[in-house]
Amino acid sequence: MNLNHLYYFRALAKEEHYTRTAKLLSITQPSLSHAISCLEEELGVQLFEKHGRNAKLTKYGKIFLRYVEQSLEMLDEGKRILMEASGVQGGFLDIGYIYTLGSHFVPEMLNHYMSEKGENQIHFSFGQGTTRQVVDQLKEGVYDFVFSSYVEGENDLEFYPVAEEELVLIVPRDHPLAAYQSIDLQDTIQYPYIAFAKNSGLRPVINQLFSQIHGQPEIVYEGEEDSSVAGLVAAGFGIAIIPKIPLLQTMDLSILNITSPKIKRYIYLVIKKNKYLAPAAKDFAEFVKKNYSVL
Repeated sequence: MNLNHLYYFRALAKEEHYTRTAKLLSITQPSLSHAISCLEEELGVQLFEKHGRNAKLTKYGKIFLRYVEQSLEMLDEGKRILMEASGVQGGFLDIGYIYTLGSHFVPEMLNHYMSEKGENQIHFSFGQGTTRQVVDQLKEGVYDFVFSSYVEGENDLEFYPVAEEELVLIVPRDHPLAAYQSIDLQDTIQYPYIAFAKNSGLRPVINQLFSQIHGQPEIVYEGEEDSSVAGLVAAGFGIAIIPKIPLLQTMDLSILNITSPKIKRYIYLVIKKNKYLAPAAKDFAEFVKKNYSVL
């Protein structure tokens, strides 16, 4: 069934006049008559009673019109939503990010974007998780892009470094190390550690730090996100290496700078290669790469 024929049918049912309808549709009257004839032939019923150039719906035409109007309204709504979703001046963006970015990096970046672009009617949807979780969801199509740690072996993904995250050592306030403002990691190995879970993108970074000093502390607990790790430390269960986020200032902790080994911890904008990005998503990604690239 030709979609244009259905639009023609709806217009003729409203105008009830062949000449006016053809003019309204910017087609010839013979083309309109042919379209209606094709519909009637396909359906096996007469849709209009003709009186010269006038046309009145038959009882079958009235029944069919109800369903045609519902169908075309749904199609028009779908077209509107699709155009809105894919347009630079409006759309829907699904963004995933790791837990440590939720309190400062992502809100500040969005504020910067909205300040520069103005009211562009883009609607944002956010999800959080570990690096492994958000990267897997990116590959599954849940997100347009994500912000996470680097992941080895992901050849179908592109990683753009957009932020450098400072790592610090946190200890309980009554801990022997709390008297220091900075620390060599070698001097912490004797103390039990709270570590990030193995599916966290931060875990390999921290493991590499200990490999550099040829030591490995005892890991007594693991946490999946920064607030749980910091909470365990504040409760006296161990010490931890963690991104320096504003949350730490509100907790019963001492924060120490790590002087050695030197740490380079990057956050990446991650995009799936060969994935179609709607104009709104592409515009946002280009904004991030332009304004936040750190290499």
